[in-house]
Amino acid sequence: MNLFDVNWLAIVLAAACGFIVGGIWYGPVMGKKWMGAVGLTEDQIKEGNMGLIYGGAFAFSLLASWTLAHTFASYATDLSVAVKVMTAFGVAIGFIIPALGTNYLFSQKGKTLFFIDAGYWMLFYIAMGLVHAYMP
Repeated sequence: MNLFDVNWLAIVLAAACGFIVGGIWYGPVMGKKWMGAVGLTEDQIKEGNMGLIYGGAFAFSLLASWTLAHTFASYATDLSVAVKVMTAFGVAIGFIIPALGTNYLFSQKGKTLFFIDAGYWMLFYIAMGLVHAYMP
């Protein structure tokens, strides 16, 4: 299969959905707890280069979305919606969360931050999985 023979609209929409999940998760749902867990204040966050932070995060979301789309288009063409969503969730559980956990163990970050970030990545991949499942 051609690496670029995928549904580009689905890639952008799935990345946007993951990005929106992040805005909700790190905003009203877990924002204050996350700030405490990383040791940042609202003023410190506002001092960050928001263009770089949000632009970079969206670029990474696009890469993750494209990879998921390519995987489904190449290897999982006949899967049901539920199986595609569970596969996306499995990516989070089987690849993303163990990588986060390993990094957090060695950097001695707290378990609160780990659970906040792990919860986000599970929701992120579920959201992207739903988009890719309904827009193959």
